[in-house]
Amino acid sequence: MAIAQQLKNLGLDIPEAPVPVAAYVPAVRSGNLIYTAGQVPFVKGQLAFSGKVGSELTVEQGAEAAKICVLNALGAVRSLIGDLERVVRIVKLTGFVNCGSDFTEQAKVMNGASELLLALFGDKGKHARCALGANALPLNAAVELDLIVEVE
Repeated sequence: MAIAQQLKNLGLDIPEAPVPVAAYVPAVRSGNLIYTAGQVPFVKGQLAFSGKVGSELTVEQGAEAAKICVLNALGAVRSLIGDLERVVRIVKLTGFVNCGSDFTEQAKVMNGASELLLALFGDKGKHARCALGANALPLNAAVELDLIVEVE
């Protein structure tokens, strides 16, 4: 099924590439790979989830933040290739969860992003992943992630 139809079925939209908040670009293409900058859960220019997962936010809220982050990353990818149907494979997702030192459910938080990629891309969405804890993230974001994507 086409990615646009999957998005519609899920009631989701890919936003335009987020405007960087520092000295970087949203994504860079090198050959057939696109590397996105770290994306935080911005929705229409506003941070949707801030604070520490596990103390200020639930794991479920963290997973929702991860979904927003991956939609923003896909917006950055689309800004370089025009159409997400040109994605050959999601290669790798690296995710950071703003949490305390005793929090160990980073993988469950990042599943929010991973499961969305699988729903959108099917087998092309199967990817390698790191899910890491961080004691702080930019703007006190709950989650930050980046993608490596192979394209035509």
